[in-house]
Amino acid sequence: MVSSKVLFLFGLLALSALALKPAFAKDNEENPGLVMNFYRDSCPQAEDIIREQSCDASLLLDSTRRELSEKETDRSFGLRNFRYLDTIKEAVERECPEVVSCADILVLSARDGIVSLGGPYIPLKTGRRDGRRSRASILEQYLPDHNESISVVLDRFAAMGIDTPGLVALLGAHSVGRTHCVKLVHRLYPEVDPELNPDHVEHMLHKCPDPIPDPKAVQYVRNDRGTPMKLDNNYYRNILDNKGLLIVDHQLATDPRTKPYVKKMAKSEDYWSKEFARAITILSENNPLTGTKGEIRKQCTVANKLH
Repeated sequence: MVSSKVLFLFGLLALSALALKPAFAKDNEENPGLVMNFYRDSCPQAEDIIREQSCDASLLLDSTRRELSEKETDRSFGLRNFRYLDTIKEAVERECPEVVSCADILVLSARDGIVSLGGPYIPLKTGRRDGRRSRASILEQYLPDHNESISVVLDRFAAMGIDTPGLVALLGAHSVGRTHCVKLVHRLYPEVDPELNPDHVEHMLHKCPDPIPDPKAVQYVRNDRGTPMKLDNNYYRNILDNKGLLIVDHQLATDPRTKPYVKKMAKSEDYWSKEFARAITILSENNPLTGTKGEIRKQCTVANKLH
């Protein structure tokens, strides 16, 4: 289903936004936290509805007059099609009003999107509740930007429990989707980055002819020209061939801490798949709101008090 595919990268990034704090609090007996099939009794059709239609979900909230939201910060540039989550939420609400959180819808959509793109099925726990605030400053503090050094990227994800092979596997999500020219022209202008594969530069210049691209224009380069809509290990072969679009892609393939894992994942899709599933699981379970914390939003883009 096309909408599920479109949702995948958005869902994956939102899983990162779910883990904004490195702390991992233990749940007490009254609050079981995240569990498999949390909605088995309260809304048994929930997962089927989400699958067919296809983090505390703070990434979904709109900005308020006082605070810029996460989805409207520069770091979230390129995230689109939030309306698909609204469509899924409406369908779930018709069946089970005020039961299923937007955060869980986001996580399950990401899980199903991974499968629709040819990736592994990853059993993920549910039982999250939704946050009431979305602050761009928090996103900037905990999530690395594409221009950050590989050391910063490794440190930020390590704080969320993701080790080096897990981080390398997660960046394999760059195998699908596309990168807007805004995010890569610094590698083309005023001079071409000499680290880029010359055979790939011609294509990049064709797709990004302007040194200062219009952020609203449809100007982008596909992350993987070979299998652009398949989640596989081709990304690692590309970056070893100096065809990575972003600085972090290049550093991943050249830094001595990450290169051995890049080479191993380039050779073995099974190895990449296992590490990817492990990292997604850890990321999805890092510091969620559960029990009586937060709320179950009626509408994913607005906290209930503003609804």
